[in-house]
Amino acid sequence: MVEYEDVLAAAQRLQGHLLNTPCVASQTLSDITGAQVFLKFENLQFTASFKERGACNKLAQLTKEQSARGVIAMSAGNHAQGVAYHAQRLGLRAVIVMPRFTPGVKVERTRGFGAEVILYGDSLEDARAHAYALAESEKLCFVHPYDDEAVMAGQGTVALEMLEQVPNLDTLVIAIGGGGLISGMATVAKALKPGIEVIGVQTVRFPAMFNAIKGTAHPQGSSTIAEGIAVGTPGQLPQDVIKARVDDLLLVDEGDIEQALVMLLEVEKTLVEGAGAAGLAALLKYPERFKGKRVGLVLCGGNIDPLFLAAIIQRGMVRAGRLARIRVGARDVPGTLARITAMVAEAGANIDEVHHQRAFTTLSVQNAEIELVVQTRGHAHVNDVLAVLRDAGFDARLA
Repeated sequence: MVEYEDVLAAAQRLQGHLLNTPCVASQTLSDITGAQVFLKFENLQFTASFKERGACNKLAQLTKEQSARGVIAMSAGNHAQGVAYHAQRLGLRAVIVMPRFTPGVKVERTRGFGAEVILYGDSLEDARAHAYALAESEKLCFVHPYDDEAVMAGQGTVALEMLEQVPNLDTLVIAIGGGGLISGMATVAKALKPGIEVIGVQTVRFPAMFNAIKGTAHPQGSSTIAEGIAVGTPGQLPQDVIKARVDDLLLVDEGDIEQALVMLLEVEKTLVEGAGAAGLAALLKYPERFKGKRVGLVLCGGNIDPLFLAAIIQRGMVRAGRLARIRVGARDVPGTLARITAMVAEAGANIDEVHHQRAFTTLSVQNAEIELVVQTRGHAHVNDVLAVLRDAGFDARLA
């Protein structure tokens, strides 16, 4: 089992090779959640993820023979970049096996660090099996993303920095995929502050570690916004540490993570991926669990596809009532559309889209259905717009 001394040794090896990222209070998120929230900005690392801590610690301990042959890893993206970047820095050959549907931004950045990228299979398990086969056939050193004590120790340096920067934290809330980050951090936290609470977070769609620790049988989904923690088989080494040193595990939904991601972007002006927002998602879903506590969150990754991000932002605006779809039934005569759009404008809303539907409607043949997508200030403003249209005699409702 990884121990505190292993993390201290990792911190010495990593000195000068990674950023000591800030851990700062967020007054706005504290007001929203009811907890005192402190954010550890691991999305500011060069590869935008904590993963390079474990990768660097592992590569720094390779023998000369292992270094000469090179390394191989399987990853959905962030571990891949960490291994590729530090392998390039150390002059090592790096082969990375990634699932075929890994976001393009992660694939291209990994290639940009000089790694040989192989896209294989539809899941991490498929990629893992292929990577092991290549490691055997080409005599490459396999760098596991989480089931490795050197990797776990490297990730644990996140907690060393957090508790140095904010020593009075009551609770750490940490995303779990395979368990490398939380196992390393829990080892440090319990050594420095035995009374600190360590809470792990998984997505409902990938609850493998939750099931393993709690003995539950939640079904596993096929996709999640938090692909960085979409792990079907939890690490055995992290699992042992979690059983001994983690206080509780929580599950969050896709909508919770989307809400947290948009909130971090809007409130903190910081970009995270789905996995990076899982900790805040837990605070939003279980506010009573953390109320009044000094809570440390790790923004553990910032690699996200721009088109994916755009879709999440739009969905977040819909959820907040700042983007609404309104259907208006009206007489199909000249000037009606102009009247409707003018009233929407006078109510202070901005029209994004207009669809004028005559054929695909159950209204009488003399009528038309007009669908508007409007930008508003929130749910109350949407109701104001609907009231204005209804007062003018139109059949207006949310679509």
